[in-house]
Amino acid sequence: MKYSIQKEADVPAYLQLYTQVREDIVQGIYPRGSKLPSKRTIADETGISTITVEHAYALLCDEGYIEARERSGYFVIFRTDDGFVSAANGKAAAIIPVSRHTDTAAQFPFSVLAKTMRSVISNFGENILERSPNVGCVELRDAIRQYLARSRGITTQNAQIIIGSGSEYLYSLIVELLGRDRIYAIESPSYKKIEQVYRASDVSYVKLPLGSDGIDSASLWATSADVLHISPYRSFPSGVTATASKRHEYLRWANNADRYIIEDDFESEFSISKKPEETLFSHAASDNIIYMNTFSKTVSPSLRVGYMVLPEHLAALFEEKLGFYSCTVPTYIQFVLAELIANGDFERHINRVRRQKRKEM
Repeated sequence: MKYSIQKEADVPAYLQLYTQVREDIVQGIYPRGSKLPSKRTIADETGISTITVEHAYALLCDEGYIEARERSGYFVIFRTDDGFVSAANGKAAAIIPVSRHTDTAAQFPFSVLAKTMRSVISNFGENILERSPNVGCVELRDAIRQYLARSRGITTQNAQIIIGSGSEYLYSLIVELLGRDRIYAIESPSYKKIEQVYRASDVSYVKLPLGSDGIDSASLWATSADVLHISPYRSFPSGVTATASKRHEYLRWANNADRYIIEDDFESEFSISKKPEETLFSHAASDNIIYMNTFSKTVSPSLRVGYMVLPEHLAALFEEKLGFYSCTVPTYIQFVLAELIANGDFERHINRVRRQKRKEM
């Protein structure tokens, strides 16, 4: 298989190679159990170093597409079949201490936040007292759009981004948007407030057991639910991260008329991987993934700011059904977050924390 590396491109060579090999694996060109070309073969073919190839292969290993076997090379472990095989041979996920609160190492520098707050007051003046548009200020939605495009592989439009005061508020909006006549499936165990919101919203929901690689396959395919609420990265409180095979299994499950996935992407920015965690939203071929995230872990839980990215047809439906709801986040706070993202302080903090976490491994 020929791979092509554009050496003048903005994307690093190892990420170009990673993307091309990953797509070949997903498309079945390299089926499960097959051996990938050696690092030397790829290096000679593309004109890059074996170290660069090793870096790309390491990312594929981290995400569960391949595994390295001593003195044998790299082999594909990604599954393309639905399987109906219980995750981790039926073993339940082990509960490990995972916190949804900001730890000391991940705390956003107060001096940077204070400086930005003063700058926003100075630059925006009385504009911080103006009422926010119902879906959120354009400044913040545009900053999030650009951040997601360059950092998470998510291409979207401002109109698809909705700002709200934390994840619980957004969960309830999703129920209003998709409807109470649906059956919602959640991970078991899962973040307590997810279940509490669904119960308070008087909707039917089912719990799907987690294995070590994600939701148990047999339970997933047997469920009568048509909305799947998942946290692919370090689901709370289990700490389970869905493998690449499992994430694509979720997408196959959703490739059915009128099914939706709510992708709750809390904390994935602080992955120790050399690249940001994959999102289902960026891989979905169909228009049925709702992506959610908050600034609680990356900046501060006291800000109470979250956002969701809706598929285009749901964004139009949201405007029709729920567009009258006022934005619950103060304009001033939205301007502050927009400035942190736009001036690079937000991503510098994320990269600093990720480097520190890698050193501690």
